[in-house]
Amino acid sequence: MTTTASPDILVHTEAGVRTITLNRVDKKNSITQAMYSRMAEALTSAATDEAVRVVVLQGDATVFSAGNDIGDFLARQGGQGLPEQSPVFQFLHALADFPKPLIAAVAGPAVGIGTTMLLHCDLVYAGDNAAFSMPFVNLGLCPEAASSLLLPRLMGYQRAAEALLLGEPFMAEAALEAGLVNRVVPPTEVNGVAQAQAAKLAAKPLSALMATKRLMKAGQRAEIKAQMAEEGQSFGRMLTEPAAREAFTAFMEKRKPDFSQC
Repeated sequence: MTTTASPDILVHTEAGVRTITLNRVDKKNSITQAMYSRMAEALTSAATDEAVRVVVLQGDATVFSAGNDIGDFLARQGGQGLPEQSPVFQFLHALADFPKPLIAAVAGPAVGIGTTMLLHCDLVYAGDNAAFSMPFVNLGLCPEAASSLLLPRLMGYQRAAEALLLGEPFMAEAALEAGLVNRVVPPTEVNGVAQAQAAKLAAKPLSALMATKRLMKAGQRAEIKAQMAEEGQSFGRMLTEPAAREAFTAFMEKRKPDFSQC
């Protein structure tokens, strides 16, 4: 058993299961660049660590993640766009490339990347209080994590368009019906369910698990990487444009943005 402590990201490995816990509940598990780096490191090392057979991503029973920490995000990118080597892209590539089973346990709000990261998980379990949203357009931005490719394939174009263009939350039962999650359970049980499923997988032959995952994803890996790159270029450019500046300024000033000139 190994446990690595970090204030906002906890990494615990036991019986073949590495659990990565978002542990910034007082800030609704909003993700800083340091947290992205920590999660990317935990995934990258798990990919080659023989002691790790399965990874679980989880939050709290009240919140999975509010998405990016806006203040930290603005301070780090400094109005210059978002480079491909930034911590958030390192995390996204680590997710997309992860060769072993990856499980997510989601309760409460899952905003922005809190939802799009789930598209790269093999199994997703949700609390009945889970609320998924991707408000990129509302921030003057475009989707990331290859969600503009993967979400229409998963949900169908119209439902994906509603989720991405309007950016409004949809609840756990809708996510279940759309195929984004595998099962809906009470919020206090979701992490336990994910751990139980992880234990089942950890007892299976890893070579067979990895080969099966590789074969299921083989046809889309190149597409995902290409879409991530194209999204990243658009996302970085849009960060410096008037709509995003107005959206972020309005967020920090706690007012409704005015996009009439954008």
